[in-house]
Amino acid sequence: MIDDLLKEAEEFTRSCYKELNKTEQELETRLNEINQQIVSEGFYEHTVVELEYGAKVAWRNSNRCIGRLFWDHLNVIDKRNLSTEEEIIDALFEHIESATNKGRIRPSKTIFLQKVPNKTVRIWNHQLVRYAGYKTEQGILGDPHSLSFTEICINLGWEPKFGKFDVLPIVIQMNEKHPKLVEIPEHLLLEVPIRHPHYKWFEDLSLKWYAVPIISDMILEIGGIRYTAAPFNGWYMGTEIGARNLADELRYNMLPQIGNLMELDIKSNLSLWKDRALLELNTAVLHSFKEDGVSIVDHHTAAQQFKKFEEKEMEMERSVTGDWTWLIPPLAPATTHIFHKPYKNKIKKPNYIYQPKPY
Repeated sequence: MIDDLLKEAEEFTRSCYKELNKTEQELETRLNEINQQIVSEGFYEHTVVELEYGAKVAWRNSNRCIGRLFWDHLNVIDKRNLSTEEEIIDALFEHIESATNKGRIRPSKTIFLQKVPNKTVRIWNHQLVRYAGYKTEQGILGDPHSLSFTEICINLGWEPKFGKFDVLPIVIQMNEKHPKLVEIPEHLLLEVPIRHPHYKWFEDLSLKWYAVPIISDMILEIGGIRYTAAPFNGWYMGTEIGARNLADELRYNMLPQIGNLMELDIKSNLSLWKDRALLELNTAVLHSFKEDGVSIVDHHTAAQQFKKFEEKEMEMERSVTGDWTWLIPPLAPATTHIFHKPYKNKIKKPNYIYQPKPY
């Protein structure tokens, strides 16, 4: 374990100091400090500079993300000094407000204390803002993806509202203590009502989605050190909402209803009703976010941005890894260059990694 940590710490530090144009003397001094700390404590602590660099490069190395062009603009918020649940909750609220930025979404990552023996923090939510899902006698109400977590929240004392778009509370856990549950203040929540530029009946569907996707259940790993609570966000690509969250059969499954309202033949695949309904749902999502002044990107622009990212990485003589199945957009993938390119799905570190659910 110690040998592995020493090796990963050295590899990361050498890469970091090289990219940041640090001197050889600075590198050697720092490596000696790290080695001494690991041998005596069993772990080491990153400097602020190392933490910021590691968080940004973790985004650069994220194989499933099409938005990596902006990796070096990530706003890294160091909250490793916080030690109480109240402080961490306040920091999460700060992240939501700062990242939302009144609609001009700011890519951000808040990093809490690293995992060390007898000291850890976990955020139970998949995303800081997410809608509840309920099993009812009439079927599932709300987001089916949230069924199990909604049940957990109810068991912890949350009062269910039984609506289609109920924002779940945040659940955090310090060490092995009982998890703490807290509602997100309404003034921090920015949601976008979904309407269509031409179909006025779209508003009658009463659809909406939250402005910022803040992933909160992944580990940030930098140089062998693991941060089990490090929520991060970019802005939405329209298809994430319009072709997945609201469209998937196992999510809100809105395509049959939209197809009917468009007076399409939803009993025949030959009518391509799913394709046509999907296109209009995505049109509505992009239109609504843009009209409300909330940052969002369409999948064609996102693919062009990814191509620019690839070109920049080539200039820096760095290889681009990627998970092709995630990089291709779920709408018209063959119209993007990504569809026609192979990518090596090799994991490079620093990176974000999945961790088992704490419940």
